[in-house]
Amino acid sequence: MAAQAGWRDVASYGETGVQAPAPHGPRTGYAMTGEGGLDTAVKRLALALDALDAAVERRREADRNEDTLAAQVQLLGADRARLADKLDAEAALARELRDTSREIAERLDRAIAEVQAVLGEGE
Repeated sequence: MAAQAGWRDVASYGETGVQAPAPHGPRTGYAMTGEGGLDTAVKRLALALDALDAAVERRREADRNEDTLAAQVQLLGADRARLADKLDAEAALARELRDTSREIAERLDRAIAEVQAVLGEGE
């Protein structure tokens, strides 16, 4: 195999510019020649495409999960608002019942006092 000086193995570098680990042994830093080199390059390309497909699928799944969570948060917010309205209505009803109960107790006390006064006069 003849090596071409200055030819960098660009496929071994990722987006960050950091060299990826060699999947099939050490890299020489030079382009491969011949049919064996082409087979190796095709295999590496197929592996890279498989890895890309897997990364895209993971990202799609993460996006679906994020969308699902956002929808659940929105539903929970709507439920919270509905429950807060119900709680406010129930609290208002409780205040009204408490006031009515107090008023009834006062009326009963006055009625009892009047009945006692009438009974006390008749003796």
